[in-house]
Amino acid sequence: MDVYQSLGFQAVIGLVSHIFFIAVTFYGLQVLRLEQLFKKGKTFQIQLIYILLSIAIGSSVSNFFIDFTSWSRQLPYIFS
Repeated sequence: MDVYQSLGFQAVIGLVSHIFFIAVTFYGLQVLRLEQLFKKGKTFQIQLIYILLSIAIGSSVSNFFIDFTSWSRQLPYIFS
């Protein structure tokens, strides 16, 4: 596998990972009752907060897993 294919593969894994964890975070945030913190009738703002929180948390978790797998693949270099 050449360098460009490897970079492309990492990009696909990163995109899929981010989308997956953002979706899981959005699903998980649905159990919170954030609407109680907002004024009545502010549906758009509540949905926006859900989306932004999902992106922030999901991206952080995805970055953790991507970094973790990258570091795991580099561990054999300790012994070479």
